[in-house]
Parts: sequence; C-alpha cells; structure tokens
Amino acid sequence: MATTSSSLTDTATAANEAGAAPAFSPLYQQIKVLILQSLQEGEWKPGELIPSEMDLAARFRVSQGTVRKAIDELAADNLVMRRQGKGTFVGTHAEQQVQYRFLRLMPDSGDTHNEGPAERQIIDCKRLRAPADIARALALRTSDAVLQLRRVLAFQSVPTILEDVWLPGGPFKGLTADRLASYRGPMYALFETEFGVRMVRAEEKIRAVAADAASAELLKVPVGEPLLSVERTAYTYNDQPMELRRGLYRTCKHHYKNELS
Repeated sequence: MATTSSSLTDTATAANEAGAAPAFSPLYQQIKVLILQSLQEGEWKPGELIPSEMDLAARFRVSQGTVRKAIDELAADNLVMRRQGKGTFVGTHAEQQVQYRFLRLMPDSGDTHNEGPAERQIIDCKRLRAPADIARALALRTSDAVLQLRRVLAFQSVPTILEDVWLPGGPFKGLTADRLASYRGPMYALFETEFGVRMVRAEEKIRAVAADAASAELLKVPVGEPLLSVERTAYTYNDQPMELRRGLYRTCKHHYKNELS
C-alpha cells in the first residue's frame, strides 16, 4: 500500500472533521467520507465524471484497491454510477434506471413501460412561513420560508397520486408552478440541474387512510375510499433534510413494492 503514516493520519482527521466515522474505522471508509465530502461541496456535479481510481489513490495517498472499495459502497448507495469503459460518474436522478427510485408504486400488471410516464397537474404552488410540523421535519425555524406544492400524478389518465410537497425556501428560491409544469423530467432531476440540490436518500412512513372530501375530489374516488398514505422525508448529503412529501395513493390498480435485504 502506498500510504505513509502521516497521510493516513491526515485522512482520518479529515474524515472526523467531516462528521464521519472515527479514526479507527477502516481506511476505505475514511476515503469514502472524503469522496462524499467532495460530492457534497459540489466539486463534481451530478452526471459528471469523477477522477479515476488511480488519480484518487494518488490524491489521498492510498492504494487503488482502497479507493475501489470506497467507490463500491458509494455505487451501492446510488451516489455514483460506474459505466463500463467510461469511468465513474456522479449519480443523478436524470438517469433512466434511477429516475423514480424513491417512488415505489407499481402497476399490478408489472409493466411500467406500458403505463408510460406520469401526467402531472400542479394544483397549487405558494411560499409561506413554515408551519411548526414542517419546520421540525426540515430542520427549519417557524419563521423560515418554505415552498408548498400540491400536485396530482395520473397514469393513463387515471388520477393516482395526490402529493403535498414542502421545500425549504432558501435553496429553492425562484422555483415556480410554471417551471414545475413545463419541466418534462422527474422533479428531483430539476432540483439537481437548476438548484444544485441532490436527494441521496429518503425515509418513509406508511399507513392506510380514508379519502376525505378534498382528496376524493382530486383523485376522483368516493369519500371514504381506502388510500395509502406515504410520508417521505428526502435528504441531501450529510443527512440534511430538503423535502417533506405527503402522498395519498390509489391502489386499485397499483401496489407498493419494496425490496428488503
């Protein structure tokens, strides 16, 4: 291994300062943290090629195998993507295979290609002071501004998902209903390209609810219809919450699919 004791100490110290694993963690974990820090700071943008394993090994003064193991873990988390013969690229929600990786609603037929992309209708988009529960979820103060969005997603012209989305006002300054309605790709890709915010992981709470009058009208179901309520908090790098999304899902022709390992 091409690592000196001084470079190893520097790496461990930097990892600790980044809020990462302690100095006694494996070296590849410390390198993973340093690469993650560069991603967080925007050194390499979503979709961009990152330096080769050899270049990163020279930069951090470690072996190429150590860098490879760190990148393996980042790839497993969809933070970077390897392309055969081309190199390793920063993960992006614009990639076809991960565009909707946080959306777990699948057609009962199993044929997502036949269903086509979701048709989106923006119901409301406004800026307001963060309500207390939203402020807590997004680690904001109640005096901070948030953007609140309500939209309906339809598949094959059938309204299927009603979503209320809250975003911190600062990072998403300038986001409007017109921009959301005109953008053809997934919302998270828009966040990346125009606002420099990448959602890297999410947590969800799921429960069964009955449709109230407002949701029944928008989803075109009877009042009292069983719906799946999904509350998702999405995080960018360093576990910073950047979105709270509350969705009501019709499941008459769809089901919620998750993979456990």
